[in-house]
Amino acid sequence: MSRVEEFERLRPLLFAIAYRILGSVGEAEDAVQETWLRWDGSATRARSAKAFLSATVTRISIDVLRSARRQRETYPGLWLPEPVLEERYEDPARAAELADSLSTAALLLLERLTPLERAVFVLRDVFGFEFAEIATAVERSETACRQLAVRARRHMAEGRPRFAAGAEERQALAARFLDALRDGDVEQLKEVLSADVQAIGDAGGKAPALANAVVGVDKVVRVLVAVFPSLAGIGATMESHAVNGQPGAVLRDRDGKVVNTLTLDILGGRIQAIRFVLNPDKLDHLGPVADPWAFAHEVRQARRTS
Repeated sequence: MSRVEEFERLRPLLFAIAYRILGSVGEAEDAVQETWLRWDGSATRARSAKAFLSATVTRISIDVLRSARRQRETYPGLWLPEPVLEERYEDPARAAELADSLSTAALLLLERLTPLERAVFVLRDVFGFEFAEIATAVERSETACRQLAVRARRHMAEGRPRFAAGAEERQALAARFLDALRDGDVEQLKEVLSADVQAIGDAGGKAPALANAVVGVDKVVRVLVAVFPSLAGIGATMESHAVNGQPGAVLRDRDGKVVNTLTLDILGGRIQAIRFVLNPDKLDHLGPVADPWAFAHEVRQARRTS
């Protein structure tokens, strides 16, 4: 097998590692590309392409994350990971197995970890690498990696919900929510949302957004029904879609351009959080992106005339 073929075979894994460490599609793709350049330029042939490439993309991602952390401290408004609609693996069961580690909630928990803790957790607990391989990748001893893994698991466990919903329950509840959202059905929305539900938006200062998280079922419902029932009148569509491996949707304008994505956190038979990504810079990998300000103006006009 040629180097190109080996690399392409492992590309999905490399992207999956980089994305979970970085939370950014563009940065993950750049890390994978840099990994290819180092692989292609290496004079020696590694005994294991998987070990070499995984270690390389991990080191690159750690370096990028350290810089990105400083940028996120000054990010305007709330920061959310860039949405991913699907991960491509030859075995679909593998994608399903990794879905929870891809979720927005899991990626936000990973933000609590140091770059080294995050890399060790991703390699060990998500992808099952041996500690000897991880030690090579992060350039630490096996003992240090085991300690990093313990600390990472503790931080992750502190933030994880105790009783997560199953996949079928999540899909059914998401379908009820989206139907109620399209129809502006206040009572149905209140049935599927938790009492302390949060609506959170990441616009990055480049799109209209909530100034802060909206908390509480009554407040969230008021925000939702003020906007979404008007969308059909301006030709916008809301496509049900798995976003970061969880139930969600993609909102498009009449020309099919992406306006935003939303993901749902579901626990105990109710939706606990609705997360919107509106920053066009975080959506352009999904296809052509709508002008968010023009779209918001059109929505306001539709509400006035309805």
